[in-house]
Amino acid sequence: MITPMKIATLPEGRSLREPTTAIVTFFGVGLLPFAPGTWGSLAALPFGVVFAWIGGLPLLLAAAAAAAYVGWRASDVYVTQTGRQDPPEAVIDEVATQWMVMAFVPMTIAGLIGAFLMFRVFDTIKPWPASWADAEVEGGTGVMLDDLIAGVYAIPPLIALDIMGFF
Repeated sequence: MITPMKIATLPEGRSLREPTTAIVTFFGVGLLPFAPGTWGSLAALPFGVVFAWIGGLPLLLAAAAAAAYVGWRASDVYVTQTGRQDPPEAVIDEVATQWMVMAFVPMTIAGLIGAFLMFRVFDTIKPWPASWADAEVEGGTGVMLDDLIAGVYAIPPLIALDIMGFF
């Protein structure tokens, strides 16, 4: 018998009807089981494609910057109110960073898969200083910073792969 996936629960007193919680969880995506950060990155892809289609690289980067700023502010409130540093349901950091990384690949299936995989690899291995930010920086800054740094690491190999014709 197949059992349904169990959705994670929010901390007591939190609701997706609250703007802060909705933003931090990217409207509930962070509550999906099994690697919520991966779900957050996947959920970001179609929105990023739409931003790129409507406004090209400038709109995609502006959306990434806006998500990073709003995510930082909302995450700071969320962490303060819940007392939980970098909670797993907080995936707005993955969304903002995925959009940033997408800006450096062509909007093709291969480019999007490359951007997704490369960011997930660097977000998982967290090379320094991403590992330092993950371990030492608290609050909303801590939620956002390690992913943004990991995203910066993902960009040069993606550019190289694009130059070599992989996308």
